[in-house]
Amino acid sequence: MRCLIGLLSLSCSSLVFADGDLSDNIRFSSEALGYDLQYRVYEPEGTRRNAKLPTLYITDGQWYISRGELPKLLDAEIAAGNIDPLLVVFVDSRNPDRLQQNRRNQQFFCNPRYVDFFTEELLPAIDREYPTAGTRDGRVILGLSFGARNSACFGLMAHESFAGIAMQSPANSEMVDELRFQYMAQEKLPLKIFMSVGTVNDNTQAGQQFMETLKFQEYDLTYREVNEGHDWDNWGPLLDDVLHTFFRKE
Repeated sequence: MRCLIGLLSLSCSSLVFADGDLSDNIRFSSEALGYDLQYRVYEPEGTRRNAKLPTLYITDGQWYISRGELPKLLDAEIAAGNIDPLLVVFVDSRNPDRLQQNRRNQQFFCNPRYVDFFTEELLPAIDREYPTAGTRDGRVILGLSFGARNSACFGLMAHESFAGIAMQSPANSEMVDELRFQYMAQEKLPLKIFMSVGTVNDNTQAGQQFMETLKFQEYDLTYREVNEGHDWDNWGPLLDDVLHTFFRKE
């Protein structure tokens, strides 16, 4: 993992960071979906109970922990003063009783029941149990591949609850085109957007066209294009850009 302090690039192993707290899996029984899910919560070190933390919600959260090593990056970026402390909810897309069953294909395609799970069940539970800001302006949702498409869906369907959406390599081309037309067909929504695509077998053309549509509509857009494929060599190194886009310390 790369750590940046000012203009000096250092190895993370040469620095000491305060460790935030990453919870064990928390089980949640959803009435909207009709089944149980699980998630983990990251709290920055030294969080006070009266804090009003912004909150990042992540779909496919299990991968952002194991492959993206995002909790370590959060510790580093917060300790270095690059971003404000934030709460992060890593939502697991798998069946907690049968982890080999991944439900992302039924959850992430603008599924209104999945949106209801977030807006009517998960968000109120997190705001009740943790020191969050509890407002749309303090909430961002992040996902990759089909999860990135889900973030775009939340922009359309849940912008009253989320002010920021982050999309890493939205998939697939036909679905991205469909979303682009939906964004083009309506007035600009009150959203701040991060979007990234790779140039190697990563739905690049569809992603570029989606980006051009968002730029044409004058969205507050941060766009990154990297010479990588549809994998963690693409997504991992851009996670600091995601954090800086939404949570940069003033």
